[in-house]
Amino acid sequence: MSVRQEFDAWATDGRDKGMEERHWHTAKHALARMPVEEGDTVLDLGTGSGYAPRALRETKGAGRAYGLDGSPEMARNATSYTDDPNVGFLVGDFDCLPFADDSVDHVFTMEAFYYASDPHHTLEEVARILRPGGTFYCAVNYYEENEASHAWQENISVEMTRWDREEYREAFREAGLYVAEQDTIPDLDIEIPDESEFPTENWETREAMVDRYRTWGTLLTVGVAP
Repeated sequence: MSVRQEFDAWATDGRDKGMEERHWHTAKHALARMPVEEGDTVLDLGTGSGYAPRALRETKGAGRAYGLDGSPEMARNATSYTDDPNVGFLVGDFDCLPFADDSVDHVFTMEAFYYASDPHHTLEEVARILRPGGTFYCAVNYYEENEASHAWQENISVEMTRWDREEYREAFREAGLYVAEQDTIPDLDIEIPDESEFPTENWETREAMVDRYRTWGTLLTVGVAP
């Protein structure tokens, strides 16, 4: 099954809103750190329900905010959730971003980068469209150090890329982006029950749940265009 088919099905089932709710726990912190200034052009890759472009317009005063998704159904749903004329949604491929060179101030992506069929080329595309000094905020929960995420591949038909922290830094640099920072954002919104409540339906031990949400959380790598 292709990425488009997989996520068209998710959107049709209404799972886009569920993703928004879960991702917002850490995405909100990454978005708050983005150096977006009033009037800037921003792009969200793998936009899903479109919450990130809307948030950057509402909280940062972005001038034009775009959300790109490989799923027409996701883009259609995102459009229906948005009444801001300065927020637009596109159907597109990470391997060929429909933007001119040096035309975007900031790019964001949350829980989508690892679906790129050629992640190295996607980074080259991001570097191509960013204006000098522009930033790429790449947030993922599926990465090597986060062992609890490794089983996710078993539940989805789309092949995912699982890099470790150093591989992300190396790939950013190879694409021509300076690595400004890299850290993990813990998920503090997920409630972790007392030890006496374990095992739960999803977790054998409290230690494993703490490791997933508090120790590792979301890996954020920030690249800057020269």
